[in-house]
Amino acid sequence: MNIQRRRFLGSFLGPAFLAGMPLSTLVAGSRSPPVAADANAALIDNTQAWGVSERAAALHASALVWDDHAGWGFNKAEDLQWLALWSAAGADFLSVNIGYDATPWTLAIQAVSQYRHWIREHSDHFIQVETLQDVQRARRENKLAVSFDLEGMGALNGDVGMVDLYYRLGVRQMLIAYNLNNLAGGGCHDNDAGLTPFGRSAIREMNRVGMLVDCSHTGYRTALEAMDASDAPVIFSHSNARNLQDHERNITDDLIEACAATGGVIAINGVHLYLGPQDGTVNRLVDHIEYMVQLVGPEHVGIGLDSVPVQITDDAPADPRYWPAGQYPASAGPDPFAQVVQPDAIPQITERLLDIGYDDSAILAIMGGNFARVAEQVWKPVNVA
Repeated sequence: MNIQRRRFLGSFLGPAFLAGMPLSTLVAGSRSPPVAADANAALIDNTQAWGVSERAAALHASALVWDDHAGWGFNKAEDLQWLALWSAAGADFLSVNIGYDATPWTLAIQAVSQYRHWIREHSDHFIQVETLQDVQRARRENKLAVSFDLEGMGALNGDVGMVDLYYRLGVRQMLIAYNLNNLAGGGCHDNDAGLTPFGRSAIREMNRVGMLVDCSHTGYRTALEAMDASDAPVIFSHSNARNLQDHERNITDDLIEACAATGGVIAINGVHLYLGPQDGTVNRLVDHIEYMVQLVGPEHVGIGLDSVPVQITDDAPADPRYWPAGQYPASAGPDPFAQVVQPDAIPQITERLLDIGYDDSAILAIMGGNFARVAEQVWKPVNVA
């Protein structure tokens, strides 16, 4: 099956609904911290908007909500208007993809340039993340904090010095490889020969500048070697449990445990193909959370939905080797990524965790506290020298 990487163009709520609508209206449903006499009204509003119980709404509104990966491919800066969907779901932080190994590295530079400009132009609603303090400020000001990520070291174009450049431009995490082998190491759908000398050099530079090493989409051997090579906590920004859904994109128990041993976090994604039975419902997503919590504890689990409000194919075919037919069967549809848990479901994750007996502290950790902890440990101020 010739699967093409999706681009983010259009209409979760519908183009007619959004036509000519100002951004301030789009974000009107976002979480505002309740104060004084408005507390009850805010709680009722959130309960209705999110479709959850009052208890879940109150807890969700009190949480630092962190989605560690959104997966759309770059098309134009104006696509960022859809960040309002995360704001409306009570999110405080989102990492947006700017490039992946199947596209030219120059496209990542184009994306980050245009995205940064757009965020500056809409600073009344969004904040460009440089430090964890920016995330905390965004929460205080009822804005969405936005950082960037790269899906694969192909974006380095063979130059370790590009790590520092991308970090200065707002990239706070980067994968080793996207599905297939590259100059740095092995991909999850390839014959993984392990982390290369270039990959080790890139990890050293990532540790130096403060960029998180991300092992999603990476091959088993390379991921283990990357976690061993890193001096800082390592993450999986959007990976599910292979014991619950046997897919090469999902990760085994020993990878989950190795990540936790670094002090890192594994974020569960909402792609139905990787969630397995129950048609990719929030309940099934929480099954993956629960599985990992039982394995490594709630302090090492988070969310990285990989959600895209709409998917369409690129104009030019992408290399089908990145999505082998054996892993992406025709029965999954022409675009198996089209079925994904959307950002409006984020409050329902909080409610489901309450329903199955999680206490408030564990839920606050999973919904964002864990990633905030790791960011505080790893991210560094940009060296202006």
